Amino acid sequence: MSKKIVLSADIIAFTSLNEELRNKLIEYLTIFIKSIEKDFKAYGRIIKGDYIEIVVENPMDALTIMLQIKSYVKSFSLNIKDTKNSNRLKNFKNYGVRIAMGYGVLDKYDKANGIIDGEAIYFSGRKLNEETKTYNKERIVIKSTLFFISENDVLNQNINTILSLIDILLNNATAKQCKILYFRLLGLTEQEIAKEVDAKQPTVNKQLTSIGWNAIEKSIKYFEQIIK
Repeated sequence: MSKKIVLSADIIAFTSLNEELRNKLIEYLTIFIKSIEKDFKAYGRIIKGDYIEIVVENPMDALTIMLQIKSYVKSFSLNIKDTKNSNRLKNFKNYGVRIAMGYGVLDKYDKANGIIDGEAIYFSGRKLNEETKTYNKERIVIKSTLFFISENDVLNQNINTILSLIDILLNNATAKQCKILYFRLLGLTEQEIAKEVDAKQPTVNKQLTSIGWNAIEKSIKYFEQIIK
């Protein structure tokens, strides 16, 4: 039985958003789920508004999808006009989402009936449960937001080393930079992105350089090679 990757993700400090923003974010995520199902061989679902599960049938696509989720959620902060400066809202803006990537066999996988069971989803779900929960907590301590888990310790170490570096880049990025990165991860050129974000191409290039696009692109290629 071939191995798959399951991405389990939870939105950080989801309840720091007001009801209108929470509903808008769920709509935002629904659009994202539909897009990855169209662009990749993947199946996604949203559970209780702030928890996402995605089965990536071609494991080589998993890091690209993971980074799309991260940049997509962080870019949502562009919709937030709330002037409140609470710690929880800061955490949402800074980190956006935690994502665990579980690599293994799925014993049961039935998209039509929404059945996902096996070590891949067990690995990813367990990792998120091990991390500090952010639901309704005023004080949140977050060290990392991107994780890889499999039964292979060497593979875990190699990929988590890459993820820890990407984590720093994305957590320090602005919402506008994340929106640009998201479009770049979709494969758009700098000129095409410039049209999407109403900016000039040199500005897009500068933002991609600031967010570390060259390192991110190399990391994706490295991930694809070792998973393949």
